[in-house]
Amino acid sequence: MRELERVIIPEILDSLNPADPRAIRSRRDLRLIDLYLGNSRWIVRQLKRQTPAPAQIIEIGAGEGDLCRKIQTSLPSSAVTGLDLIQRPANLPSDIQWIGGDFFQTLPNIDADACIGSLILHHFSNEALRELGVRLQSFRSLTFCEPLRSRLPLFLSKLSCPFLSEVTHHDMPASIRAGFRPRELPALLGLDSNKWIVRESSHWRGALRLAASQR
Repeated sequence: MRELERVIIPEILDSLNPADPRAIRSRRDLRLIDLYLGNSRWIVRQLKRQTPAPAQIIEIGAGEGDLCRKIQTSLPSSAVTGLDLIQRPANLPSDIQWIGGDFFQTLPNIDADACIGSLILHHFSNEALRELGVRLQSFRSLTFCEPLRSRLPLFLSKLSCPFLSEVTHHDMPASIRAGFRPRELPALLGLDSNKWIVRESSHWRGALRLAASQR
């Protein structure tokens, strides 16, 4: 059976006003999906294993700041900053920093140890990911969770649709088709094995996980 080709189509949530009830419901779905996949838990574990602990942690595509909050609670000695197109969420704790705008533009001006992201990289074309990879070379570590582009997660997403909103019904399979197979992300981000130690793993539920650290 042929592997799924990577196809990127616009996701509905990205075009909605954050205050739109459909967007609020879809973000609630995303929190349930995160629990199901265990992405946030995995990212926090990877950060806690780093020695020394990262002093500055940047999350790209931070959304409502849920992962930033979890990291702040688990690693209170680390400074956490969220980057996203949207402005700072109203209820975000004051000691979490926030930078609004295009993180392709803001990353070059940031000095931090670790860069993380959950379900963000699949939104970008291969060419954009190569460009992003250049901006990520200054970090000591990279930790990302993305959709695994595989037929089983795609099938499971169809089974779950009756329990999810109309927006997620569209966006979930779209994100899987835009996701990654093992070994694709390190190549797209330009993680040279002479410079980076890269660990990848995947889960049948649909998560592809990458943890990279500079040699």
